[in-house]
Order: sequence, then structure tokens, then C-alpha cells
Amino acid sequence: MKKSLKLTLAALALLGAGTLAACSNTSSSSSKEVITIATDGSTKPFAYSDSQGNVTGYDIEVARAVFKKLPQYTVKFQVTDFSGIVPGIDSGRYQIGANDFGWTKERAEKYNFSSPISKSNNAVLVKSGTYKTLADLAGKTTIGNPASNYSKEIQDWNTANPDKKINISYSSDSTSIATRFNQVESGKIDFMLYDKISLLSAIKDQGFDNLKVESINDQTGDPEHDGYEYFIFAKDTQGEKLQKEVNKVLAELQSDGTLKKLSEKYFDGDFVPAADKFK
Repeated sequence: MKKSLKLTLAALALLGAGTLAACSNTSSSSSKEVITIATDGSTKPFAYSDSQGNVTGYDIEVARAVFKKLPQYTVKFQVTDFSGIVPGIDSGRYQIGANDFGWTKERAEKYNFSSPISKSNNAVLVKSGTYKTLADLAGKTTIGNPASNYSKEIQDWNTANPDKKINISYSSDSTSIATRFNQVESGKIDFMLYDKISLLSAIKDQGFDNLKVESINDQTGDPEHDGYEYFIFAKDTQGEKLQKEVNKVLAELQSDGTLKKLSEKYFDGDFVPAADKFK
């Protein structure tokens, strides 16, 4: 009986040790910090849903490549309205915004930016006419998302040039790029100001062969930021930590050619910034 009792106790001890080990592993796994990356999922080719409903695109796949090298984090992607991304970062609901974000002075006062992950120039989608600068668009009509850089650019132009205003009205977040293309094609609006990568991609995907894309010189005199897009983070301790970690990996991905491969896959060309931009 004593021997049997000893064996039983020994077995229980081993079982207990195994249970503790399992608990220890679970604790280690669950201790990973969860990072939620917000995107609108409708800004192709930067972020969009594929035929299976999975979010993908250049920004999304760059983020996946980054966090593959940061195993201390568990990453989730959250699709939301574009106008909800920044408030979500403010509230702590999201830790990163990945949606073709451009740099503005106002944003930089409230948020941290990653190293630039791509560089394009802005362009206009038109049915006819020649437009090289914002001045050429004076008196023309367009529709924009009130939360976008492009709408703000037109607003700033109108404020600085009240005698050469561009007529802009606003749409909801749910207005797709295809709808904007149809508005240009039908003559409802004269042009759409957007980045050249997205416009060329949409023409290729959706067959708007009667529309054309013209590069427009709307540079603000800020060569450090003009044309570049970024991830954005909260301007707090966590955001600063993430910014440093992400930037370190981005430099590695630029150096080893990963960003170039993703750019060629999603943009049909190399739109990766030069190495000196990855600090």
C-alpha cells in the first residue's frame, strides 16, 4: 500500500509539473503584445480586400513582413472607415495606421511617422484637357473625402488663392474609387486628384481606357515629405517604441530587396524610397 501510495503521489507530482509547464507556455504565448493595424481596405493597391475577402495590398504586406521579424507582437488588421483610423489611434483602439498616409505638419504634431515606405507623385484623372499645376484646375469641380490629404491640399490652395478657387464638394468614406472614376467619365466632376500609383492601377483593373492620368506639380516645397507615404503611430511611449522597432526592420527590408519585390508586385514598378530615407 505504501509503495502504491508513493507511486500515486509521484505520478501526481509529475502531472502537476506538466500542468505547470503547460500553464507557463500558455502564459508566455498570451503575453505577446497585440498590435492592431487599421486600414480602410479600399485604397487599392495600398490596402484592399482580395477575392476571398482577405485584406492585402502593398501597405498591408509590408506590415506583415515587418512584424514577421518582430515575433514579440501578435498583429491584427482592422478594416474601418478611413475617417475612423486617426480617431482610433487617438483612443488607443489601433496602434498603427496603414493606408497610404501622407505627411502633413498638422498630423506630425499629433502622430509619429515611420520611415517612408513608398514614393509616388500626385496626379489628376481627367477625361480631357491638360493640367500641370493646381492653378490649371481653377474653376474646375471635384469631389473628395474630407479626411484625405488630397482634399486638404485643395482646401489649402483655395485659402491661399481665393481668386483661383477649385470647386470641391465632399463624399462619404464609402464612396469607392470606381465611383469617382465614373463621376469623371460622366462629366459630373472634372477631375480627381489622387496619387499616380492608385490611378494607374484602377485604370488597368477597371478598364477606363477613355480617361487619362496626368502628373501634376503640386509640390509644397517640402522635398523631405512630398510624394512619400508612411505608417502612422500614436505620439506616446508605445507609439515611439513601435516607431523605432518598425523603422529598424523597414531598413532591413529595403536593404534585402523585400520592399522592391512587394512594390513590383503591387505597383508594377519600383517605388521604394532610397536607402538614405530609412534611418
